[in-house]
Amino acid sequence: MERRVFGKLQYVVKEPGKPAEKNPTIIFLHGAGTRGTDIGVLERNSFFNQNSHISDEGSPFMVFAPLCSRDSWFDVFEQLQDFVKMVAAHPAVDANRLYLVGNSMGGFGSWQLAMTMPEYFAALVPVCGGGMSWNAKRLMNIPVWAFHGKDDKTVPPELSVFMVEKLQAVGGNARLTLLDNTAHNSWDYTYAQQELFDWMLEQRNANTPAVQDNEYADSKQFG
Repeated sequence: MERRVFGKLQYVVKEPGKPAEKNPTIIFLHGAGTRGTDIGVLERNSFFNQNSHISDEGSPFMVFAPLCSRDSWFDVFEQLQDFVKMVAAHPAVDANRLYLVGNSMGGFGSWQLAMTMPEYFAALVPVCGGGMSWNAKRLMNIPVWAFHGKDDKTVPPELSVFMVEKLQAVGGNARLTLLDNTAHNSWDYTYAQQELFDWMLEQRNANTPAVQDNEYADSKQFG
């Protein structure tokens, strides 16, 4: 795992176990417990350390994970949008297979980020989050698989239910898995599911040509 800086955002990059010329890539948004300026806390996040689908030597995924140094992702939202554009333009990233995953605070951030720039993502996996359901139509071309604990007292599961039901009502491709006995920590179960990562790899972004020509495409920052 490599530490890097983009503008004011610290972030880490996890290379795939078997790198290809172009790699399926996940942008991961962490939850509130990882906030701060210590990048080491992000490196120790369970998404990396308890998730064999990312940590195994045979993992096909490249991962970019920014660190939120403020109260929420919404406080750094413009930087986050630029971060997505940078990742999409990275020479080792398959922009046709760019996936957005986030839990808790990152679940809220991922819903909003996908609705703000839906043309960039091939799939969205929001875990125990929520969003502006009245704006769900912007996601109708993005496959969504949401997860939430039925007994979550921190973020009510109804917030995921509202989003998925509204998206389904406008013709979107959305599904919700409600989990028993996970309380707020529905991410450990979610990230252990082989089916989820297989599903992500099946998704392709039909809008990719529209995002290829961005200001980072010819950047020298990638070496």
